[in-house]
Amino acid sequence: MFKILSRVICKEQEKYSINHDEPEHYIWLAYHHLHHFIYPVMVRIIFLALSFVLSFHAVQAQIKKQLPDRQVWLEYMDKVARPVLSNLAAGQLKEKMQVVLSVRADNRQTRTQVAYLEAFGRTLSGIAPWLQLEGGSKEEAALRQQYRQWTLKAIGNAVNPEAVDYMKWTGGQPLVDASFFALGLIRCPWIWENLDSNVRSNVVTALRSTRTTVPVYSNWILFSGMIEAFFCKYGYEYDAVRIEYGIREFASHWYVGDGMFSDGMNFHMDYYNSYVIQPYLSAILEVVQQKNRSYQWFLPKMDQISKRYAELQERHVNTDGSFPVIGRSITYRGGAFQHLSDLALRKGLPASLKPAQVRGALTAVIKKTLSPAGSFTEQGWLSIGLAGNQPNLADVYINTGSLYLCSTIFLALGLPDTDEFWNAPSLPWTAVKAWGGVDLPGDHALDQR
Repeated sequence: MFKILSRVICKEQEKYSINHDEPEHYIWLAYHHLHHFIYPVMVRIIFLALSFVLSFHAVQAQIKKQLPDRQVWLEYMDKVARPVLSNLAAGQLKEKMQVVLSVRADNRQTRTQVAYLEAFGRTLSGIAPWLQLEGGSKEEAALRQQYRQWTLKAIGNAVNPEAVDYMKWTGGQPLVDASFFALGLIRCPWIWENLDSNVRSNVVTALRSTRTTVPVYSNWILFSGMIEAFFCKYGYEYDAVRIEYGIREFASHWYVGDGMFSDGMNFHMDYYNSYVIQPYLSAILEVVQQKNRSYQWFLPKMDQISKRYAELQERHVNTDGSFPVIGRSITYRGGAFQHLSDLALRKGLPASLKPAQVRGALTAVIKKTLSPAGSFTEQGWLSIGLAGNQPNLADVYINTGSLYLCSTIFLALGLPDTDEFWNAPSLPWTAVKAWGGVDLPGDHALDQR
């Protein structure tokens, strides 16, 4: 710096013919530099300092304005669910819903027909615990009341053979999504209690019609079991063999270790333990357990399995909310973490996971999968993708309706805002701690005989 200043002064001396023997010349030169060089630099420094202070305060203000996690969840839930339920309630779902099929669709006509039940059943299964909840802020209570009214009307239209939006209930894919619909009714008794008798009768007829479909020998056997669990819960005649079949195969033959089941005879490294298997097993077992103690022998083992899988799920969430892009149906987005949210709702998290760290991880996933540009169409429907519009990620069976399985990440909204899950101070999840240099215990597999 001193060398640069010396060079500048020497050049100035030459430029202005400064006489080394005349002191007043040096006084003039000092004034010249003070006016033309030092003042502007000082002004710039002061400007930068002020800019830094203002930016700092702006960031602090932005942090203060940051929405609480529950509000973030509610806003994204509303964004996902509103087009489905509001349009079905109005009898306009088939008219308004923009059905986009996989570029590799195996049967375009059938996939289009079943898309509406997919969207409805999956959305309902995800928001049902929140619909069951009471209380909360005035704004949240009003929003819930709106959704309850939409849901009652939507169900009426979905099961009414005379309605424009009557759903297709028979066939392979309808078995899948009728089971998600049944799961939603199991998760929210309020809905069933508030349906009129004619609609209830139509619901029973629609669900019974699925019995003609023989499920694939995979997680599909739980779809049949879930529908029978609905009949069991609400006092209708049910087929206990279909329930037994699903539970027995997974409990006795398809557990492969370390908290995971195979999806049929072969293990696949994907998220189906969360999309379907473990949440379904937990719900079916809970319903049957209330009727009898048939599966007491399996409950302790299932508890260990579900806790271990929750640990694995939490560790799958990266520091930014991303997670490994593995296996089929990856366009279900946050539905990959249905199990973790379900276990939080059930107050069944393992001791190794604090509710607040699970909340942080799931919030990060919600933002990562639903905030990127292109995640929604201009009309508000979900786009095929994981983080935006990515149509090539779609398997042959994927369509717009399929994507609404992402609603199941919102299950923990069924916990009141006074619960520890929501009101405990934020905590970092495992990836944040590990990659942030925190010294933490290692991970160990579940050895279960």
